Amino acid sequence: MTQVMFDLDVLRTFSTGMALGSYARAADKLGRSTSAVSAQLKKLEAQAGTVLFRKEGRGLALTDAGETLLAYAHRMLELNDEASAALRGVDLQGWVRLGLQEDFGETLLPAVLGRFARAHPKVRIEACVARSGELRERLELGQLDLALAWDAGDQPLSPYAERVARLPLLWIGPTAPERVDAPWWTEREHRPGVRAVKSKEPLPLIMLDAPCPLREIVITALDRAGLPWRRAFGSASLAALWAATSAGLGLTVRTPFGLPSHVRTLDRSVLSLPALPQISLVLYRAQARAEAPASRLATLLLEAVRQHAQLQTVPPR
Repeated sequence: MTQVMFDLDVLRTFSTGMALGSYARAADKLGRSTSAVSAQLKKLEAQAGTVLFRKEGRGLALTDAGETLLAYAHRMLELNDEASAALRGVDLQGWVRLGLQEDFGETLLPAVLGRFARAHPKVRIEACVARSGELRERLELGQLDLALAWDAGDQPLSPYAERVARLPLLWIGPTAPERVDAPWWTEREHRPGVRAVKSKEPLPLIMLDAPCPLREIVITALDRAGLPWRRAFGSASLAALWAATSAGLGLTVRTPFGLPSHVRTLDRSVLSLPALPQISLVLYRAQARAEAPASRLATLLLEAVRQHAQLQTVPPR
């Protein structure tokens, strides 16, 4: 049986089109004509020996086979780019000071730092995990080169900041609903054909300690909707919030980025909860033209975040 050799150039077009949500945009970004991109996709299906795309409205969606190939395409391109970076940056030396929020410590940091360390073993990385306000302060004091943090729009962006993605804020509860034994949950839970009734019991909120911009967003949304609430649990630790939410002590609010398996997003309409806005993910830089190590790490962070955000985004309800 002849072994199939996938063309990395074609896989990059395939991956870019899915990341941008449009192969016309991919053609612009890659400097190709739409007919050339279309020819590449046909070549890819021929190589795969199966249908990768299906029509969905005016656009294309992936079949199960397409989803499988996309996952492999990401891995193959990542390894290719890592090898290329290692050869180009074999003499790269120095150090990078990176700050990021707790959301990314387990979902993003290990993979990015692993790739960076393999490609640039002579570069030292110092990483710290803190909340957005502290990260911005450290950046201004010259204690960080890069910082990845949420931005709720309550502060002006620094001159060297870049919005990476916008993700919805979602209501989050325990994966196991049987853990919740409370009037506010029972009266709001969904029954087919029955409209949810607002409970008189205050909604218990699980939130990070102040200052936290999400607290203000959530409280404002509940007050405008006329829904009573109470502070059920507070902590400076995101891990503690996930534990309290998993235990059924109340509901919390976060983006779909990096949710642990023991919590889940909730349909707000079923629980008669207000809609929440989107929030920006921002990469902050200490200076316009960073040193080579910081610039390379920033590139890897952007690639990883955009790929992860594409996979994790859940449409707001």
